[in-house]
Amino acid sequence: MLDARIYRAALVPVLLAVIVCAFSLQDQPQPITTTLAPDAFSGGRVERELADLARAFPARRAGDAVDSALGRRLAEDLRAVRPAYEVSSPSFEGETIEGERTLTTVLARQVGAPGPELVVVAHRDAAGRDARAELSGTAVMLELARVVSGGRLRRTVTFVSTSGGSGGAAGARDVARRLGGNPIDAVLVLGDLGSARLRRPVGASWSDGSELGPLVLRRTVADAVRQEAATGAGGPGVVTQWTRLAFPGTLGEQGPLVAAGLPAVLMSASGERPPAAGARVSGERLEAFGRAALRALLALDEGRAVRAAPTRDVVTLRKVLPAWAVRLLIGALLVAPLLVTVDGFARARRRREPVGAWLGWIGAAAAPFALAAALVTVMGLTGLLVATPRAPVPPGAIAIDGAARAALIATGLALVLGVVARPAVLRLLHGRRRLAGVGAGVALMLAWCLLAAGLWVFNPFAAAFMVPAAHLWLLLAAPGVRMRRGVALLLVAVSLAPFAIGALVLSGQLGLGPLDLGWAALLWVAGAHVGPVSWLFWSVAAGCALAAIVLAWRTRPAPRTPEGEPRITVRGPLTYAGPGSLGGTESALRR
Repeated sequence: MLDARIYRAALVPVLLAVIVCAFSLQDQPQPITTTLAPDAFSGGRVERELADLARAFPARRAGDAVDSALGRRLAEDLRAVRPAYEVSSPSFEGETIEGERTLTTVLARQVGAPGPELVVVAHRDAAGRDARAELSGTAVMLELARVVSGGRLRRTVTFVSTSGGSGGAAGARDVARRLGGNPIDAVLVLGDLGSARLRRPVGASWSDGSELGPLVLRRTVADAVRQEAATGAGGPGVVTQWTRLAFPGTLGEQGPLVAAGLPAVLMSASGERPPAAGARVSGERLEAFGRAALRALLALDEGRAVRAAPTRDVVTLRKVLPAWAVRLLIGALLVAPLLVTVDGFARARRRREPVGAWLGWIGAAAAPFALAAALVTVMGLTGLLVATPRAPVPPGAIAIDGAARAALIATGLALVLGVVARPAVLRLLHGRRRLAGVGAGVALMLAWCLLAAGLWVFNPFAAAFMVPAAHLWLLLAAPGVRMRRGVALLLVAVSLAPFAIGALVLSGQLGLGPLDLGWAALLWVAGAHVGPVSWLFWSVAAGCALAAIVLAWRTRPAPRTPEGEPRITVRGPLTYAGPGSLGGTESALRR
């Protein structure tokens, strides 16, 4: 039913795509550097400023009275630096780890020469008490504002203090909206710059969308850190880059900025994740990373304009693989299973195989997942879950209280109810037929390949996770291939292994344990970080995975020839005298 010749012929474009990808590799862009030493930065003054702020504002949850008071204090300090700064403090409603709150953004703008502007962002709130390390970015930002005041930078520069950075990045989202109409050349987001414990990569550019911050900006920050902190900034591997582009989301404030099309990068000694509330602050590291921030700012001011938008390019083997080459390669890998599936579907239709019935089986298998996700979405919209930020939050930032437990139990019950009701619905629609036969295999491949092709249009990195199954499941769907149950189940496990690897990568990057990952997934759906289209898509993909497991479980090996009995390979007059006794072409026998 599935033609192997079509499959072999359709693999030729894969070889051509690999060759094109090999020749498309590019050199990494050179970092923007400066010959000016950041000697004007005073680490001692930053330490005193940080100690004063931490003592005066020890607990500052997003949107509370202490957070607002700290915002007013920062506005006064920026106004007192020099009259060159235009300081404003607009307020807005934003979703935080405390729920919807009124937040204040403090902006101090120094007008320079016409052209693209530079922006420095740091958040001031924290989820825990006595979070001095998380406040170090704000202290460094104040020192940078003092150093570059009075026209020491040629370009226009804006210093921004946000709230909501402890989870959800509501302040950064507001900044992206306010700066959307201005020509921005670079946004330097300051995170934890004082933790004694270093966690790489120091420069993070992950996004809430399927893009990364410009590579030239990342390399500029990495070069500044190397020169001032005498340490490598580190960088993610190919698997990590691929996974984060396939399943976007980040804990840092650069996420909504990059998603809005702004060239942004996070500089943080603790990496993407925020430091612990009681993390020890090192004065030596605070000065080194502060000087690195100033060096990067000076380099961006006096060097060439970045003029780079967020990108999907992947760094591999010290080279850059362009996004268009990735799209070409994944598209070529999907051609073979897609063509074989279309041909098999046409043959099944001519033989009147029940493909539509098995597509309904897959839809019924996907229904429990869609039902659970729809319930979580409703809970987020109706306020049954108090805090539903639109971006991932650090583990433990939103406690699992009574309402959260009720939401988890209700979601589990909805999933179980859908699983229990599914057989009754299938019997009502299709009688007692089991998932088996040629129609079932064609339906599985048709649904999976259509999902993969549709995903490839929007995100080829995510579609790559579906490629192994698109090829391996052809063995399950082919009626002429008979495998043992264990082999078939192993084949399904191997085909779904990329998703397990992706889950492990995301868990490690975001610091999520197994239970934390389930709670985080519920919050992503409730806060619309994973929207209805996305969770409906992946529900159908889960239904396909269940169908593949059922087909593998019900597979049977080919019958063995009894010992001692000769196996007939050629039929002649002694064994058969009817039509076809002299054999025929392979294609004719299949038909």
